[in-house]
Amino acid sequence: MLRKLAAGTLTAGLLVASCGAPETPGAQQEAGPIPDSPENPVTLNVLDVAGNLQLTQGMIDEFVEKHPDVISRVTYSNATAPDLIGKVKSQQNAGRVDIGLVLTGVDGLSAGIEQGLWEQLVPEHADRLPGMNEYLEPAAAMQELAQGYGVTVTYYPSGPLIEYLPSRVPDPPRTAQELLDYAKEHPGKVEYARPSNSGPGRTFLMGLPYILGDEDPKDPVDGWEKTWEYLAELGSHIERYPSGTTQTMTDLANGTADIVVTTTGWDINPRALGTVPAEAEIGTLEGFSWVTDAHYAVVPKGATADQQAAALQLIQFMLTKEQQAKAFDEGYFYPGPAVEGVDISMAPESSQEVIRTYGRAEYDELIADNPKETPLDAKTMVAAFDRWDREIGGGKVDE
Repeated sequence: MLRKLAAGTLTAGLLVASCGAPETPGAQQEAGPIPDSPENPVTLNVLDVAGNLQLTQGMIDEFVEKHPDVISRVTYSNATAPDLIGKVKSQQNAGRVDIGLVLTGVDGLSAGIEQGLWEQLVPEHADRLPGMNEYLEPAAAMQELAQGYGVTVTYYPSGPLIEYLPSRVPDPPRTAQELLDYAKEHPGKVEYARPSNSGPGRTFLMGLPYILGDEDPKDPVDGWEKTWEYLAELGSHIERYPSGTTQTMTDLANGTADIVVTTTGWDINPRALGTVPAEAEIGTLEGFSWVTDAHYAVVPKGATADQQAAALQLIQFMLTKEQQAKAFDEGYFYPGPAVEGVDISMAPESSQEVIRTYGRAEYDELIADNPKETPLDAKTMVAAFDRWDREIGGGKVDE
């Protein structure tokens, strides 16, 4: 079964962020001053809403093994972005926060900031997180989106890319116009998933304004005239929009689609898992810029002082080069490390084998030679999703 890639996590949590002013959680435990280490070893409950544990669980488990005086035991749970806010708020309102650490994408991070749910970790505790000084430049830009309420733990350039099988598409599109021409000539054979429920879909949505030279790539309301016109014309040759990315990969493999939108992770990992044929190729469209993505560690308000102390030590451990190398994993957030000086030779042998077999030599050049742009902020992304649903593809989403 194809892993649920973090890049494709539903951003419905953003819908929470877009509604009204921040709410103040109810009665909470007072953490008090945060000690360097917990007075007693803590049980740390980690909630993952981004699929991030695929990259970081090995880091966390090693920390617990090496530092039983800090964390005696760790428990893991998963939730979707839409469930995150309600789960955290219910604990805060009850005055008993059991979640000590949340691993989230931009969606849950932003929704929680909007609702006032997260502890501000930086700059107050920046001295405990020296690994943040080693960020790659694009990861540092993603960190700015956190406004100090989260810490970037993994990063990747994402996309948008196109993916195809050379046997079916011997002369792939190299420009947005050529992609549109292919869709006209082959109705139903170009495919991308609904952006609000697909990492590649939303990356394509956010990347097109750069490719098309729109007036303001950060303003989908007033600055995407070319993008909305292009998507409407492309949509006239698209029969259906899958509700998630996994279906697009299945459609590519079985011939339903000739060309799908993808990202580095959605390219490498499905081929490694055998969902997509290994011979599939990727391409970029002229004018291409990377739209970056990241995962964050955040601490809910109401976590005890000991929980916060343990979380801070753990996060710093995760930012060390040795641990960051584990983020290569099986390529699904490729490359994965957020800090400088980490290469595939430092990764576990299993990761190295996947990248040797299913990675692409051209990725190094593409990542080095093309601009990297941060994604839209939460409210702006919601506006883009809403307009896409209303004007482009909402009526053709295959549920």
